[in-house]
Amino acid sequence: MAIITEEINQNPPPKPTRKAPKPTRKTPEPPPPSTSPNPFSFWFYFTVSVSLLTFLLSSLPSLSPQDPKSWFLSLPTNLRHHYSKGRIIKVQTDSHQSPFEVFTLPEGPKASENVVIVHGLGSSSYAFRSVIQFLGSRGVHAVGIDLPGSGFSDKSVIVEESGDGGALGRFSEVYTLIKEKGIFWAFDHIVETGNMPYEEIQIQNSKRKSVKVLELGPEEMGRVLGQVIESLGLAPVHLVLHDSALLICANWVRENSGLVRSVTLVDTMPGTTTLPLWPLRVPVVRELALGFEFVFARLLSLHCVRKIHTSDVEAHRVLLKGRDGARAVVGTGKKLNSSFDLREWGESEGLKGMPVQVLWSSVWSKEWNEDGQKVANSLPHAAFITHSGGRWPQEDEADDLAEKILQFVSSLPKSVRQVEEEPVPEQIQKMFDEAQGSDHHHHHDHGGHGHGHAHDHSASYMNAYGLGQGWAS
Repeated sequence: MAIITEEINQNPPPKPTRKAPKPTRKTPEPPPPSTSPNPFSFWFYFTVSVSLLTFLLSSLPSLSPQDPKSWFLSLPTNLRHHYSKGRIIKVQTDSHQSPFEVFTLPEGPKASENVVIVHGLGSSSYAFRSVIQFLGSRGVHAVGIDLPGSGFSDKSVIVEESGDGGALGRFSEVYTLIKEKGIFWAFDHIVETGNMPYEEIQIQNSKRKSVKVLELGPEEMGRVLGQVIESLGLAPVHLVLHDSALLICANWVRENSGLVRSVTLVDTMPGTTTLPLWPLRVPVVRELALGFEFVFARLLSLHCVRKIHTSDVEAHRVLLKGRDGARAVVGTGKKLNSSFDLREWGESEGLKGMPVQVLWSSVWSKEWNEDGQKVANSLPHAAFITHSGGRWPQEDEADDLAEKILQFVSSLPKSVRQVEEEPVPEQIQKMFDEAQGSDHHHHHDHGGHGHGHAHDHSASYMNAYGLGQGWAS
């Protein structure tokens, strides 16, 4: 029997020897960084950041609106033609505020019934141009009004502000100075003096003027309506209120019923606006809706009118987008009375005996027809008449709408106007009295010569009011 034995290696492999590390030269550690801040670096980066932000903001047309002249020159032809037919009225809602301009569109003979048309939010007198022209051609004096913040009326005012506006206010001051003096103005000042130009910023703060969007509530809008009617000598008027114009003018109508001959409500449902305001509130959605014509056209077709010409879509978009129009409309919409009671308004003392008619779209939707019945039930004394247009019938069925307004106005007795004589200024009255006394003295001394002299002075007084050339002769 063979025995197999395993031969054991008596010489194990040598262990790896570790090489001795070579001596390295020890480098000195760098000194710790200085903890003291560098003010020059801070102001450099601050100036560059503000400059870049200024450049970006100024490159966005929506955040850097055009001046009025450039905006007007960029308008399409139909809007410029519309503006050329209008008239500007100066109004003032508060004695402590500067007056602003309201655009009106008159048409037709003045010695007739006066119809004043007030548009809803998001619209303007441009939407009623065909209705106004139709009424004017039928012998009615029709006047369309652009409410403040809409159409060609002022949409903002310049106000003076003082005091510290906080961090945001100081940033706005720096932004304004950089726009005035150049992007690298602050940086050059720091290089030359080593200091931030605080003094110039404080001076800018003390004389700062800012543009404030006109966001008027119903009470202020009522004053505007009253001043326009008074300035044009229209009272009493047949008032046509479209859409949200009822919420805007309801209190004024109730408190000034003596100036109103009748009221026509056109597709007006309290608590809602035909053109939804929420897309105008959200910045990104607003820029999308007002920045592209096809998007705005889709918005109108969904909520306002089915058939509308492309040029008219563009006109509405331009008027709403330009000069902070969207912000003004949204601001006014926030101030509307959401709890307005139509029945209570119709039964108020000022509305008793006043002729009222409601014009309502019968083809828009089933839900809108139901809303029309609610309005009719809230105003049982009003005539309820349907039309074949959309919720902006002045665009797709202007003649039908105008014909129904004309029939209603013509069915009422003719308005009686009371013409008030203009009071004579005290200084003019004193001159006139002195002239009469002088003429009386000449009458006694020269007989018939005195009578003719008195007649000349009377003519001169009338000429002082623009009725002749007596004062110049």
